[in-house]
Amino acid sequence: MFDYVVVGGGTAGSVIASRLTEDPAVTVAVVEGGPSDIDRPEVLTLRRWQELLGGELDYDYPTTAQPRGNSMIRHSRARVLGGCSSHNTLISFRPLPSDWAEWVAAGADGWDAEAMDPYFGKLRNTIVPVGEDDRNAIAGDFVKAAADALGVPLVEGFNAEPFTEGAGFFDLAYDPATNRRSSASVAYLHPHLLAGDRPGLRLFLQTWAQRLELDADGRATGVRVRAADGSVSVLRARREVVLCAGAVDTPRLLLLSGIGPRDQLRALGITVRRDLPGVGENLLDHPESVIVWETDGPIPENSAMDSDAGLFVRRDPGSAGPDLMFHFYQIPFTDHPERLGYRRPAHGVSMTPNIPKPRSRGRLYLTSADPEVKPALDFRYFTDEDDYDARTLVEGIRLARRVAATEPLASWLTREVCPGPELSGDDELSAYARRAAHTVYHPAGTCRIGAEDDPLAVVDPRLRVRGVPGLRVADASVFPTIPAVNPMVCVLMVGERAAELLAAG
Repeated sequence: MFDYVVVGGGTAGSVIASRLTEDPAVTVAVVEGGPSDIDRPEVLTLRRWQELLGGELDYDYPTTAQPRGNSMIRHSRARVLGGCSSHNTLISFRPLPSDWAEWVAAGADGWDAEAMDPYFGKLRNTIVPVGEDDRNAIAGDFVKAAADALGVPLVEGFNAEPFTEGAGFFDLAYDPATNRRSSASVAYLHPHLLAGDRPGLRLFLQTWAQRLELDADGRATGVRVRAADGSVSVLRARREVVLCAGAVDTPRLLLLSGIGPRDQLRALGITVRRDLPGVGENLLDHPESVIVWETDGPIPENSAMDSDAGLFVRRDPGSAGPDLMFHFYQIPFTDHPERLGYRRPAHGVSMTPNIPKPRSRGRLYLTSADPEVKPALDFRYFTDEDDYDARTLVEGIRLARRVAATEPLASWLTREVCPGPELSGDDELSAYARRAAHTVYHPAGTCRIGAEDDPLAVVDPRLRVRGVPGLRVADASVFPTIPAVNPMVCVLMVGERAAELLAAG
């Protein structure tokens, strides 16, 4: 028996487990499906992040058929301690005030910027600008060209103050001297695991949560788990169960436990314990496309992780924040274009126009009551009524071409590989952008926060699952809307706030 059972030792789960066990009287069990990241250089070395995609430490979820998008997208979800903060590029943005304002408008009372910004200061992660030795010359020239071509400011430190536009090197959660990650597990768990100074903290690694245990009154009392050897047991919680398994596996576990849309559960033969129609709805992501250029020979190899710089643009003056974003990759990032017949150049770079505030909404649902069967992820990419998402990517390709034609970047480039200069009309650029689209691995929103009268809200502003005492959710699934920026820091901040809410009871 533990005070708390935390499902998921990832970005938020690491924070919560560490913070709760600061009280030596508190006991916490952390259920993590993957192994430890301690002594695993392929995980702890940031520039090796691409090695992890699709490998043994990746749950690798497929996407359902996307009539207007790319049906071949694989959604990487980390199967290792630290979760996606052990798997991603660690680009670190404090959410913008306009992001929090959207949450409040959606019913997340008390989650405004004034209330949330202090949690950024509490983070234990080392978040620093890209180190000088990691600032690749071509990335630096991209930053200068973008500022000149589009008239946006040069930014040194995107976290210094709120912004709506700008080009610059990112802040990363890493050690520039060693390229070692400052992931959630490294920052919040490693010091205590290595020192052995948290007797109340117990990790159950390579252990899979199968369903929640609910008593006769519908209160969450524990989690049924399966260990790597196949044995099954129940971890009991005196106080609360906290789901931190992410925007895919948190709703999946709720559905398997009979918490979700009544008709969907009954169709699969799952006993309905709580009819919550919003579980699995509001699936969000930051879709992006790609435009690739060949370079005149190899470019310098120094880099933190091959995508160290980027660009934000506000096309609509009425927008509260940026409405178009680009990562600049110092590699020819062409996996999806190759499926369309494009050939990867020997040397090249790419820009990835990204939709900070997509309007399309998808859903996640079960196809089987078997916990071993992966859920269906239907992102419904590019299905928004006004075609805003697809039009944003078309504009992104046009702006990327303007940047590429501007010095000092232009001198590095020899030709546009894809989509190719022969594609210039809106319709053909839209078709290319959607077919070549991919994800930045930012699924969110499937158990969203909402007001009491919101029928699709899954959790209240204190992160309590509606109608299920003893159960909270703290991960990206609670996002009612997606931040304009990379969301990892937002998840860390959700973890910090959740730990306070749990301690307060």
